[in-house]
Amino acid sequence: MTMSKKSRRWTIIALAAAVVAAFFGYRYWKGKQTALPEGIAAGNGRIESKQVDVASKLPLKVKEVLVAEGDMVKPGQVLVQMDTVTLESQLAEANQSVAAAREQIAAARANIVRRQSEIELARIETERARKLLAEHAGSQREYDVRTMNFKTSRAGYAEAQAQLQVAEQQVKVGEANVATIQSRITDATLTSPVLGRVLYRLAEPGEVLAVGGKALTLVDLGDVYMEIFLPSQQAAALKLGAEARFTVDYEPDRVAPGYVSFVSPEAQFTPKEVETKSEREKLMFRVKIQVPREFILHYVERVKTGVRGVGYVKVKDSAVWPDWLQKNLITPNPPGRQQPPPPVSAIPPSRPPSTATSPTSVQE
Repeated sequence: MTMSKKSRRWTIIALAAAVVAAFFGYRYWKGKQTALPEGIAAGNGRIESKQVDVASKLPLKVKEVLVAEGDMVKPGQVLVQMDTVTLESQLAEANQSVAAAREQIAAARANIVRRQSEIELARIETERARKLLAEHAGSQREYDVRTMNFKTSRAGYAEAQAQLQVAEQQVKVGEANVATIQSRITDATLTSPVLGRVLYRLAEPGEVLAVGGKALTLVDLGDVYMEIFLPSQQAAALKLGAEARFTVDYEPDRVAPGYVSFVSPEAQFTPKEVETKSEREKLMFRVKIQVPREFILHYVERVKTGVRGVGYVKVKDSAVWPDWLQKNLITPNPPGRQQPPPPVSAIPPSRPPSTATSPTSVQE
């Protein structure tokens, strides 16, 4: 009986040892599978994006908000319509002023034609009076009267021309006023400046917004990236435009491509000025990873910011991506083929040509 208990005990111990060995063996195998070769660096990060505020340029009341939080929006899409009743009344008044000024132009031109006829008549009468005076058939007084009439007619013509110029200037001023009010009415229609998603809806119909008052906050899906942090030695060797990859935590087997668009010139985690080599090795620098713009056409509907993941960058140009980062790489769908969209939502500007420049002022 005693031997039987000992045998069971050793059996349990052997099984436990086998389980522990299998566990650590699996972890060792998994670690070998995800090990990074020389020249590849990695860091934890999350998908981020710039935020864009849609704000009012004028102190107006919100008439209608056409989108809700979470909606996708396109550049130029109307998002918010402000109340423009007052502006439209001002526009109608300005248009009437322009019409009145144009009528004044027509009247001034007719007056000019009349004044030209009067000048011609006065000229003829003056010339006739001069001839009669020369032939002693007319009086000096008659000649003087005709001469003054001629000068008066010429002065009236100049006055008519001045009135025409004033009326033309009034039309220009009125048209400029109309354009200004029309511009304000146009500004009362708030549109999206980017391809993005509505993050916050900050105003509702009936609310009055001040100048610069925010109505919506958008996530700009044209500039989405992952930020990671690398130690100073790796950051100093990293080049702008270097090839990159990244994954997200909830689906790590899908890999998205990217490139290095920014390397911070300043350390993030330790003081700027350090003395010893061991302290310098603790410096961490912010690195921004972005992916090609063509992903927008295929995966924009799945773009989400705040998702955690891991970013990988080539510190050396000669480095080779491991199989698990290469074979699971997501690419845009070729024509005629269907491919499920990736879990990663990263769609920034297109990749620039690879350069040989080093990051700015990254010191080890």
